[in-house]
Amino acid sequence: MVWSDSCSTILRPWGRPASYCELMGKADIWLIRTYWDFEYPRPLLPNFIYVGGLHCSPAKPLPQDLEEFVQSSGDDGIVVFSLGSFIRNMTKERSNVIASAFGQIPQKVFWKYSGEKPDTLAPNTRIYDWIPQNDLLGHPKTRAFVTHGGINGVYEAIYHGVPMVGIPIRGDQTDNMVHMKAKGAAVFLNFNSLQAQDLVDALKTIISDPSYKESVMRLSRIHHDRPIQPLDEAVFWIEYVMRNKGAGHLRVASHSLTWYQYHCLDVLVFLISILALVFYIIIRTCSFLIRRCCRTPKHKSKRE
Repeated sequence: MVWSDSCSTILRPWGRPASYCELMGKADIWLIRTYWDFEYPRPLLPNFIYVGGLHCSPAKPLPQDLEEFVQSSGDDGIVVFSLGSFIRNMTKERSNVIASAFGQIPQKVFWKYSGEKPDTLAPNTRIYDWIPQNDLLGHPKTRAFVTHGGINGVYEAIYHGVPMVGIPIRGDQTDNMVHMKAKGAAVFLNFNSLQAQDLVDALKTIISDPSYKESVMRLSRIHHDRPIQPLDEAVFWIEYVMRNKGAGHLRVASHSLTWYQYHCLDVLVFLISILALVFYIIIRTCSFLIRRCCRTPKHKSKRE
C-alpha cells in the first residue's frame, strides 16, 4: 500500500526537493489495505486494488503454556487486548484502570503490554511482551478483541470473526473503529476518559449481545468470499507492472496536468473571456441604439 500522513518534502538523490505527494502521484498501482467488508461503495480508478487482509492467515496451534491458560477459561472463553507495537507503556493510573476492569469479567485475558505491572492486576489476566495475536484471535474460545484500531488488528479480527472494543489513540485508528461501529461489529471507547466500568460494560455488551458476533461474522464471510486471495492479488498486480514496464494505461490523466489545468483555470479564463465579450457586444449595441433613438433629426431642427 502507498500512503502518506502529509506532503512532507524529501530530497531526490541529485538534490532537487520532491514531496511525498509528487512521488505518490507517479505510482502505477495502488495496493489499498482495505476491502469491501470494511469500506463503503464508491467509484475507484482502475489502478486502485483492494488487498485488505493480505497479512491474515489461518490460526496455528498455540504454545503449550498459552493453550493451558486458554483452556482454563472454561466456557467463558478469553479476551485478547493489544494497543499495537507502538504503545509499550502508559501511565500507572491508566494501566490500573484497565487491569481493574479486566478483573471484573469472567473471561481470561491476554494483555500485550511491556510497561510496569499494574497494582490492580487480577488472577484472570496475564501480561505478555508479545502474543501470537492472529493465532489467539483464531482460537474458538476467543470472545472479544480489545484493540487500538490499527488496520492490521482490525482485519485479523474480521478474518476470524471476533467482535471488537475499540480504544483508538492516533492516526487512522479512530476512523477504523468508526467504520466497525457503524457496521455493528464494535463498541467505541475514548482512551483519555476511559473508566473501568466503561470497559466492563463494553465487554459485556459485545460478548452477551449476539448481534455483534453476527455482524462481524457477516463481514468475515464477505472477506473470505473473493475470487482470489488478497496476497495473491497483490503479487499479481506487482508482477503485472513489471511485465508491462509500468501501468500508465491505468493511470488517470490528471497526474499529467499542470496545476492550472487540474483546477480548470484555463477553462475558467476562456469562459470569462467569452462572457466578457458577449457583455461588451451587448453594451455597445445598446449604446448605439440609444444614441440613434435619442438623436434629433437635422431637418426638424432647421424648421424650428
